[in-house]
Amino acid sequence: MSSLECDVLIIGGGIAGLSLASVLAPFASVALVESEPTLGYHTSSRSARQLIPSYGPEHVVDLTRRTLDLLAGVQSSTGLPLTVPRSFLLIGSAADVAAEANSSMRSLAKAEALELCPQLRPESFEAAALDTDCVGTDTDLLLEYHRRSAGDDGVIILPGSPVTSARYDGAGWSVRAGYRTISAGVVVNAAGAWADTVAELCGVGPQGLVPLRRTAAIVAADNAPRMGTPMVAAADDSFYYRPDAEGVLISPSEAEPAEPGDAQPHPGDVEALIDHLGTVTTLGITSVLRSWTGLRTERAGGLPVVGFDPGHPGFFWLAGQGGYGFQTSSGIAELAAVLLTGADPVDLGADPARIAAAATALRPA
Repeated sequence: MSSLECDVLIIGGGIAGLSLASVLAPFASVALVESEPTLGYHTSSRSARQLIPSYGPEHVVDLTRRTLDLLAGVQSSTGLPLTVPRSFLLIGSAADVAAEANSSMRSLAKAEALELCPQLRPESFEAAALDTDCVGTDTDLLLEYHRRSAGDDGVIILPGSPVTSARYDGAGWSVRAGYRTISAGVVVNAAGAWADTVAELCGVGPQGLVPLRRTAAIVAADNAPRMGTPMVAAADDSFYYRPDAEGVLISPSEAEPAEPGDAQPHPGDVEALIDHLGTVTTLGITSVLRSWTGLRTERAGGLPVVGFDPGHPGFFWLAGQGGYGFQTSSGIAELAAVLLTGADPVDLGADPARIAAAATALRPA
């Protein structure tokens, strides 16, 4: 059986694991294993591809803004078109919009909202708020950037390598992944919906992470919004839609608990959403081109889990990103790299006070 050694073994090849691998590579020897033959196969490949700085709790907002700053730097240095401007329009009753909007959003008169998004039926909403700091992101390109950056810096990436056993001897780990045995000083749990399962396999207590279903579809429509117009979301979380190169991306915005696995749309869910959108918009949806369901994994309180397990110094959590995976990915990777290596945040260009606050808020229970 093949074997290898590394300082840090990352379990999980989605956006969280790959982002960390690319940031951590200059500081340590790193290996990354992914159970699926394709990186980013589950939640990361099923993203809405929208980064919304005003979306989420305070520390998520801070991590999102840091991620946008870091991605802007990557775009400037590489020329990769990782993001494009795409505003976010929240609509609904006056009470719901007031409850969901925050200081980053500007209230709009109904006439302004209809000018931006003429597919909305005027009678379907009372109030609207707009966030113009949002961007769309090319998730495939971002995953590939991190994969290539990590590989160029020596990270060993092993897809098709499910972890089947893990043993800690007080000094380091011996992990069997696929047909390899990997020796590592630290294991990073970036396993998404399987994070608590991986912890149990490693002899570590769970964090109470719950995978939640979120379905989406690409549809054809007679009155599709033009590219560059805002993503539209209902303040009561009943739907969102946005323009897409193939047509229109739509979602019922559900968040139903589910078992870890290759989630698929429930029969009738997409059809019910199309019927609902027919009552609140004039999109004129004609057919479903493709549909999918991803799992957004959260713990109580909605904040990610980042840091060494309090009962196990060799086990590091990088999980529970919920619906904020891509939008916080670079900021969380930076935080995790500081905690894993003990590096001075200033050496990474990070703000020490922000790192300290996030480390406290996101630490494992």
